[in-house]
Amino acid sequence: MEEKGFEYDFQSFLSINAWNNLYKQGKTLQKISGVISGYLRRLIRLFLVYQYDYILIHREATPLGPPIIEWILAKMLNKKIIYDYDDAIWMADQGGENQLWTLLKWRSKVASICNWSYKVSTGNDFLADYARQFCDEVIVLPTVINHEVHISATKEKNQIPFIGWTGSHSTLFYLDSLLPTLQELEESFEFTFLVIANKDPKLPLKNYQFIKWSRESEIEDLSLMDIGVMPLEDNEWSKGKCGFKLIQYLSIGIPAIASPVGVNSEIVINNETGFLASSHNEWLEVLKKLLDSSTLRKEMGLAGRELITNKYSVESQKETFFSLFTD
Repeated sequence: MEEKGFEYDFQSFLSINAWNNLYKQGKTLQKISGVISGYLRRLIRLFLVYQYDYILIHREATPLGPPIIEWILAKMLNKKIIYDYDDAIWMADQGGENQLWTLLKWRSKVASICNWSYKVSTGNDFLADYARQFCDEVIVLPTVINHEVHISATKEKNQIPFIGWTGSHSTLFYLDSLLPTLQELEESFEFTFLVIANKDPKLPLKNYQFIKWSRESEIEDLSLMDIGVMPLEDNEWSKGKCGFKLIQYLSIGIPAIASPVGVNSEIVINNETGFLASSHNEWLEVLKKLLDSSTLRKEMGLAGRELITNKYSVESQKETFFSLFTD
């Protein structure tokens, strides 16, 4: 942005300190204080928006309640909102949520913000189709990574292959469907299953390793994997996923196996950058293929790296991003 002469400000709802407390047990007063501070930060910022030509909002200006800030920006201050989201956030969270939480989250605000927005940016076509009901200017901007940073770290060869998964605590449940396959697989193959997350699911496997996610060591930790997996349930919520973990795997040269849901089928080109698998038997078959052949893993890893560089890197999507800020 600086190279193109853009000046910009960035402000998250939560401060770094409040974010660090958010998922810790206890600290109730600190959490409440952090949320109140977030609303105050938003209200104060309203007095400064006169200096902005565009306001890009990721997901929502505030996490709870109606879209009051967005309404003020669009209707009272006549500002050009660029609305960006990368999940099916108009739906209840996967796994369900109680009615009070649904009311507090005010899921209907996604449609309202789309309607008030100058342009909408979404991570895939499924999300874009929803936005197009309310806004004429919708651009699909896939999740991207800096492919010059996301590159395999130098490592010693694993004594046994590592199958890996990375994600947050909210998506750990996707591993439940894969567990029986892994347990059957370890009867005939020796491998380590690696989970990189902010919570240990403590999977009952013979060779299991957990690494707590860290920004500083993320690339090095991902590089331990020889095969990356992304199981999903085939439902509307999952179609909103933008395949970030697959993009990470392939960028580092790790072949991927994924459920053929949503953009997974675009990122994983079957038999080229990895495999698509729906059933227990399909997962078992393709895992065996990759465990059997280090050559196949290397070939698919190279093909995956090329795909990410061409379609899912910052450089490849740069012009699409800047098209958001044009009249």
